[in-house]
Amino acid sequence: MALKPLPEEITLVAGADVGYCRGRDAGVAAVAVYTFPGLELKELVRVKVRIVYPYVPGLLSFRETPLLLKAYEELQEKPEVVLCDGQGVAHPRKFGLASHLGLWLNLPTVGCTKTRLVGTHGRVGPNRGQYRSLLYQGDKVGVVLRTRTKVKPLYVSPGHLAEVDSSRKLVERCCLKYRLPEPIRQAHLAVQKAVRGA
Repeated sequence: MALKPLPEEITLVAGADVGYCRGRDAGVAAVAVYTFPGLELKELVRVKVRIVYPYVPGLLSFRETPLLLKAYEELQEKPEVVLCDGQGVAHPRKFGLASHLGLWLNLPTVGCTKTRLVGTHGRVGPNRGQYRSLLYQGDKVGVVLRTRTKVKPLYVSPGHLAEVDSSRKLVERCCLKYRLPEPIRQAHLAVQKAVRGA
């Protein structure tokens, strides 16, 4: 796993999410690809996959990465960066879902979640764009970013071939009217629709 600035020129950015069907023996993964910086939906794929790896706290990436890889394989156009609804290095092992997926794909990945898994941070100001560093075991593993004024912030951490500052900037630019970056939001909506219909 390598941490470095995201590419300066990005034309396609994807969002990835996973959900579980009733009974939890199957899962749905979705990947939504958007143009960047225009943020127009280019492609959306969704797959339903039988789950073989059990739920183990802290090892969720072993359960979800195979689903996301199946969805990624269905894409007609491959993105330069993938935003994941999961942690990057802001993880007890400093290797969360975004790190795992990025290593498999050999692509830059960024973790972006609503909840903190590890680390401490100061109070984030109330306005969009304000952020604080997320610190864990003496390292800066991400940021806590306010993507909408007076709305709860997001936890952003680099996964693979990314680093903290460029990850934060990309996530902020991908947030339109909502708290979540648009690619992740659309992937999440696709997953929820499939899970409800399962």
